Amino acid sequence: MVLGPVPAEGPAPRHEGRAKPSLWLIILLGGLTAFGPLSIDLYLPALPAIGENIGASPAQMQQTLAALMAGLALGQLFYGPLSDRLGRRPPLIGGIALFVLASVLCVFAASAWQLIALRFVQGLGSCAALVIARAVVRDRFDHQDTARVFSWIILVMGVAPIFAPLLGSTILAFASWQYIFWLLAAYGTLLGFWVVLSLGESRTAETATLARGENFFAGMIALFGDQRFRGYMLGQAFNQASLFAYISSAPAILILQYGVSETMFGWLFAMNAAGLIAGTQVNRLLLDRYSADNIMRIANRLGVLFGGLLMVVAFTGFGGIYGIMSALFLILATYGFVAGNANAGGLSVDPRRAGAASALLGACGFGVGAIAATVTSLLPLPASEATAVVCFVSLLLALWWFRGIFNPPARQAGALTS
Repeated sequence: MVLGPVPAEGPAPRHEGRAKPSLWLIILLGGLTAFGPLSIDLYLPALPAIGENIGASPAQMQQTLAALMAGLALGQLFYGPLSDRLGRRPPLIGGIALFVLASVLCVFAASAWQLIALRFVQGLGSCAALVIARAVVRDRFDHQDTARVFSWIILVMGVAPIFAPLLGSTILAFASWQYIFWLLAAYGTLLGFWVVLSLGESRTAETATLARGENFFAGMIALFGDQRFRGYMLGQAFNQASLFAYISSAPAILILQYGVSETMFGWLFAMNAAGLIAGTQVNRLLLDRYSADNIMRIANRLGVLFGGLLMVVAFTGFGGIYGIMSALFLILATYGFVAGNANAGGLSVDPRRAGAASALLGACGFGVGAIAATVTSLLPLPASEATAVVCFVSLLLALWWFRGIFNPPARQAGALTS
């Protein structure tokens, strides 16, 4: 495999007037992107306790996570094109308000089906922050710089999966699970005020004119018809499915199958999240020399290799919990190289439709992720083996979509072979 320098025709030149990202902008966009991980990870340690309290089975509790992901997926198809038409700020503020309302109502859920429905609505609200944050980045930066900024944002966002399970475990040690949703409501309120007070409008006049001159779904239809965009979209979606398979089954693997405590679960979950963050930051450094597409392709191939390793470990029992966690750590590290680069590529296919592109990228990612989480919970296998199967198949499908979609980079002098 060859990892070549950034080709001359690769990254677009920086547009005049595009400012470098400020620290506060990166923190804010990272905070908005963290709506999804926080909604998922903060209550993971509480899944067994919530299920016992409201009389829900472990499978139903995993379905509350799948419902959240479904809401995150479907809502983006609405918010993305809407932000191209109305601007980034109005849909973003409305979505955050819906998230806060749903978080408060989750406190009073008395059955599995009520919680599943409310988590779906919570996903519909929180997805506005995810889809519009991506569009704001593409409004301001070119392809290669967008990948760099995403690496910074994921660093900020990555604090959520590291500390959220620990915080959730701490809350459970001193209070009931309902306080987890009170905390989510407070977080949404804080970020909502920050957006109102400091995030300026970034949508361009060209984007507004194009969106208003065509029907609501025309932008997404045009993008879906582009082969390069489909490669980015479906490749990153199946790669993300491996992450969601792990997230949805982590409590069943660690707490139920291996018997770790809720506090230890938080630390183990944080360790794997640290692997993902490390991948994004090495990716940011590599982007100074190599193209985002090259890095992404090689990382996905390594992911398939590590997925095969996870299969072997899960079905043979080799290494026990240490073997499982090590293989998952490696898979999540490769995901850190793929996520930002794939999204940057998809958003750069047609920058005039950044909102619509962000919608399709996010909806497909969370939609396929929701399917992966559901399949993992329904497979008649132990949790670790079911996760291994879904992760490996997802990574293979990601490889299939990435391969052949982009022209292979020309072998150049000084290329790095791996």
